[in-house]
Amino acid sequence: MLNGKEIKGIIFDYGGTLDTRGDHWSEVLWRCYQAEKVPITRLAFREAYVFGERALAHSPFISPSDDFSDLLFIKVHLQLTYLYLHHHVRSEDVLQYDRKIAERAFQTTRKVILESKEVLNKLSKMYKLVLVSNFYGNIGSVLKNFHLLCYFDKIIESAVVGVKKPDPAIFQLGVEALDLPADRVLVVGDSITKDILPAKSLGCTTAWIKGVEWKESSKEELLAPDITISRLTDLFRFLTNIENKQ
Repeated sequence: MLNGKEIKGIIFDYGGTLDTRGDHWSEVLWRCYQAEKVPITRLAFREAYVFGERALAHSPFISPSDDFSDLLFIKVHLQLTYLYLHHHVRSEDVLQYDRKIAERAFQTTRKVILESKEVLNKLSKMYKLVLVSNFYGNIGSVLKNFHLLCYFDKIIESAVVGVKKPDPAIFQLGVEALDLPADRVLVVGDSITKDILPAKSLGCTTAWIKGVEWKESSKEELLAPDITISRLTDLFRFLTNIENKQ
């Protein structure tokens, strides 16, 4: 249930929330691999995706100045390198596909970002906004490139603050940045386990943007969000409903 108190500030996740309408990034990239007809199985791709994410978490492939286009190319190149080493993707295919897939994914993202930008523009005039994201140290460059940086009072990035989701401590930093009680804060994210559950443990109201998940949520997990939306524009209706109950 909604907590019945007036929302004064909103914490947004970035990846999967502002750029894909809730679809897990593995699903976005898998569709791009399919569109480019890369000769691999879905299982092999998921292995490569996990390898790439772990490599990015532990090695300095990303620099703070890299924008989202740079990031996507690095991600895809790491995945294709894994597929070359373990699943017989030819070396020439690595060079053939990496930029094509990254560009296709970027163009898909850019369309969603334009929609999210309109929502953030409206919400920033009514609420204090903070971004809390598990990211690679370059979220500032990504937001600046997409002209989103101006909408947030504070950016809290896991690679910078040294704590990452699902640890509730990173959301606590967001609540403190808003300088509000947790029960006056709405947290918007695409992951029940990484966004919704840790935010709820602090007493925040939560909005889950539901898309294609990495792993299907359990029945119990599906009950966790206070509200479930399919796109960010749905937030206006729910926020209005909350205000009308005051």
